[in-house]
Amino acid sequence: MSKLVKRIITITLSAILGIILMLALVVGITWRNEIRTLASIKEIMPGSGEDGYVYEMTIHGDYFLEDYIIQGGIANDKELIKFLTGKITRGLFDLSIEESEIGCSSFSVKAENGDSIFGRNYDMSKTNVAIVHTKPKGRYQSISTVDLNFVGVNPNSKMKGIGSKFNTLAAAYAPLDGMNEKGLTLGIFMSYQGPNNESHSTDQNDPTKPNTTSTVLLRMMLDYAATVDEAIAIAQNYNLHDSANTSFHYMVADANGDSAILEYVHGKDATDTDGTLRQLNVIRKGDVQDLSGTDKYQIITNFIITPGYYDEGDMKRGEDRYNIIKQALSERGGKVSDLEDAMDVLSLVGVNTTGLSGGKVYTIHSIVFNQTTKEVIWVSNRHYGEEKYTRRYKLK
Repeated sequence: MSKLVKRIITITLSAILGIILMLALVVGITWRNEIRTLASIKEIMPGSGEDGYVYEMTIHGDYFLEDYIIQGGIANDKELIKFLTGKITRGLFDLSIEESEIGCSSFSVKAENGDSIFGRNYDMSKTNVAIVHTKPKGRYQSISTVDLNFVGVNPNSKMKGIGSKFNTLAAAYAPLDGMNEKGLTLGIFMSYQGPNNESHSTDQNDPTKPNTTSTVLLRMMLDYAATVDEAIAIAQNYNLHDSANTSFHYMVADANGDSAILEYVHGKDATDTDGTLRQLNVIRKGDVQDLSGTDKYQIITNFIITPGYYDEGDMKRGEDRYNIIKQALSERGGKVSDLEDAMDVLSLVGVNTTGLSGGKVYTIHSIVFNQTTKEVIWVSNRHYGEEKYTRRYKLK
């Protein structure tokens, strides 16, 4: 081989290597936060039998929430998918937001030492979940739980390889519950609005307001609100468009011990079928509208709390769970001893039953937040008291 040929080969290989290194540099710069996010995912509890897999992850960067707000929000899941695909993957890979239901029970209460406590059960078909950490620059850091089925991750198997994890890049936009560094805590719950076991979505259309979907409303509250008043103000400033072809209501609470249920209603259950007519009704802890009849605690499950919404004999989903929690908190004098005692209350309404569609429904996770100390206890699938299935956190 002549020196000229060797020189040409050397130059060609160097050029190819340079191009590869340049591409790697471009990818590393362009997707550095997404790469770090995917690298952070770790399995912390194995799936077997009734248990889905549990993962933990940290979402790096600001996940484009400010861009979402600047463009006026988004009115449906299809538009949200388009937005996330364009921003997060730069249009190269499609992300996914799936339809699902959100059961559950929750309460806001004080501990005996005065700390503010929030407890929540998430009831659903078997699925995989992720405990998600976020710390966006200029906004509040938070910890939240995401049902990975919502972002297109197969609920019946573990994630294997990078390809199975891409959709988790959308996890910031699908929190079910969470707490931020200021102690603001929240949850989302199905509300089954409409007659004959139907569920009609809220679909507000005030032209003077920007739009948002169900779980993204929670994300904005976690990132921007420190108090119940600030969270309510965010909700009041947006048109809500429910996801998953169903209807939802919300509970928010803060470190001061304030809490409120946010419901979108129009008229009575028998006629509440036009989601464009619904208006936000805020029911605060201690409000005369609240069914708990006390200012010591507030409870939410899966039926509308707004007075006069139901006719006598109408089905109220989760009313049995509501009454169990109410009795447990009443017997405790309207206070819990500590986080473990709050978890004991949640255990009373942990479910393992057959749903309306015939499938099994489990309490996928139970979580209690100390909003004063910023401590968290997270338990998988009714494994109360089992350290193997328990995680403890503290927001700094």
